[in-house]
Amino acid sequence: MKKIVIVYWSGSGNTETMAKSVAKGASEGGGEVVLKPVGEASADLVKGADALAFGCPAMGDEILEESEMEPFIVSLGSGDVGGKALGLFGSYDWGEGKWMQDWVERMKGLGAQVDGSGIITQLEPSEEALNACYELGKRLAG
Repeated sequence: MKKIVIVYWSGSGNTETMAKSVAKGASEGGGEVVLKPVGEASADLVKGADALAFGCPAMGDEILEESEMEPFIVSLGSGDVGGKALGLFGSYDWGEGKWMQDWVERMKGLGAQVDGSGIITQLEPSEEALNACYELGKRLAG
């Protein structure tokens, strides 16, 4: 059984809803799921995972949330995420998804095997976005 660690930051609850959908898919796909808000996560938790999913909405000028998620991502090295399957997801209010494109490239630079181009949804997650998150979870567990 694969250990799937899902770490997220959510201000309005939209990204948390997406995280729970990833967790449901991973669990139903046979994975052992650990779902944590970023404030409760650590590099050691990530290092012990077989696969990962990180969620964060776009903030400000299409960047990651700066007080918790950004420092968490900065704390990770290739030894923590290198070679691991990783899904990225989050919501946004405006813009075109540049924060997700940047995040995907950043994690690939650490050697993570990023699943696709990330899952983004405008504001409250649509049924389509939640289904994509669920399927991401299943893939990570498979």
